[in-house]
Parts: sequence; structure tokens; C-alpha cells
Amino acid sequence: MLLTNFLMLSSILFCIGVYGVLARKNAVMVLMSIELILNAVNINLVAFGVINGSISGHVFALFIVAVAAAEVGVGLALVLLIYRNRSSIDLDELDLMKG
Repeated sequence: MLLTNFLMLSSILFCIGVYGVLARKNAVMVLMSIELILNAVNINLVAFGVINGSISGHVFALFIVAVAAAEVGVGLALVLLIYRNRSSIDLDELDLMKG
């Protein structure tokens, strides 16, 4: 496959992820959209690593997978805490920090 195919795939995934972050009101869906964004970045890193014959893209992708795993763990813990306190995970209802 050509590099442009991978770039198109990753750009589509990135756009879907950004749309999900901006349009969704459910916290779990926002977390899933962030994962899409991170996976789009991973596809780019691996594709450029393969094209350049370097392993650094793969290494950075592994770091991003580790960071994404930690992000999901913390994010789901926060969502669970919000659900326990408010019985909803709708992000529009979270106005506690507003002045």
C-alpha cells in the first residue's frame, strides 16, 4: 500500500475522533473518540517508520499505546466517579466548576 492510503485512513480516523470529542455529550463516547485520535497518530507513526526504514515510529507508537491505556484507566475511573455522584455521565450537566 502507498503512504497516501495510510495517511488518508489516519486523517479520516482523526476527523471522526475530533467530531466525536466536539459533538458527543456522553463521557464514554468522548473517551472512545480520543482513542480514535490516538490510533490515527499511531497509524501515521508506523507508516512513516516503515517508509523510512526506521524503528522509531514503532517505538513512539508503543509509547502512545501505553499512554492511551493509562488515559483510558484514569478517564473511566473519572466517569465512574461522576456516575456515582450524579447518576449520569452527560457532560453538559457537569457545571460544577463554572463560576
